[in-house]
Amino acid sequence: MQTERPFVMSIAGYDPSGGAGLLADIKTMEQLKVQGLGVCTAMTLQTESQCLSLNWQPLDEILNSIDVLMKKYAVQVVKIGVVKDAEFLTEIVKTIKSINPQTKIIWDPVLKSTSEFSFFDLNTISELENVLQQIDLMTPNYNEYRVLQKFNLFKNAKNSCSVLIKGGHREDKLGMDILLDNGKEIAIHPNDETSVFYPKHGSGCVLSSAIASHLALGENLENACRNGKLYIEKFLTSNSTLLGFHS
Repeated sequence: MQTERPFVMSIAGYDPSGGAGLLADIKTMEQLKVQGLGVCTAMTLQTESQCLSLNWQPLDEILNSIDVLMKKYAVQVVKIGVVKDAEFLTEIVKTIKSINPQTKIIWDPVLKSTSEFSFFDLNTISELENVLQQIDLMTPNYNEYRVLQKFNLFKNAKNSCSVLIKGGHREDKLGMDILLDNGKEIAIHPNDETSVFYPKHGSGCVLSSAIASHLALGENLENACRNGKLYIEKFLTSNSTLLGFHS
């Protein structure tokens, strides 16, 4: 019987389909036996295949929610999902670190949905350089990494966070992730080459939440990424629809 669980916070969007954002994050955290907390950055109207609208929550309300929760609960890891722009992200990170500088932060940079709905204001990407020094891990997919790379965000590895480049969109070596950590490049291969992986709505949210959960459970970054991959592979093989099962 588990009597205590580490606290992990998701700061992400509300997706009524339950496939992505806050709801998917909390489902993942519950399965991995950490206590999930949630702060909403945006209200969306979407299904697993289409995003119809998005309304950003006021930044001061988001920051106030973080303040209240973090002063009540010992949050060990925060996973940040969809944010409006660099200012949004900067203020969120600044608030987290002002309350507990030891809290680890993962940012899953949602730039566009698979259905091409734009989220992050790309005009502000160049302003991200300073805030990345305060983040422990960023988890872009292959296409997002190439967009961010164009802005020279990773030119100085010492001044940037660790990066997990997800391999689900690669044309070569499909499914192989690359972890860039302290100048090292670590390949994380699929665990089961024989399984059939079905595309899933919210798979990036689920992976980053799984990694956050494993970090909160005391694992180092590489092992957290490897165990996060095990979780996402079960999710991707759970059924043939776009909405995956967590159990």
